[in-house]
Amino acid sequence: MTDPKNYAVFLYPQAIEALGEPIKPYLRDAPGGPHIVCSEIDASGALFEMTLAGKGPNGESLELEIMLPTSMVRLVMSMHGEHEIGFV
Repeated sequence: MTDPKNYAVFLYPQAIEALGEPIKPYLRDAPGGPHIVCSEIDASGALFEMTLAGKGPNGESLELEIMLPTSMVRLVMSMHGEHEIGFV
């Protein structure tokens, strides 16, 4: 069985500042900078769409969609599994 594919989405520092507090719970820190890990992306429209998978307080599966202007996205990296980004 293969690891599920995830994406690390890096935003411009100005975008993180403009989005403010609402985006901070979804950012992960790594040597490459803060990023959002998501299970699906769609960059085909005016908005960049990210789907995040998580668990609720009772262990139920939850899915969250974040949509933001494509101009806020600096870099997207494909990852395999739920690994941290950076050098070991």
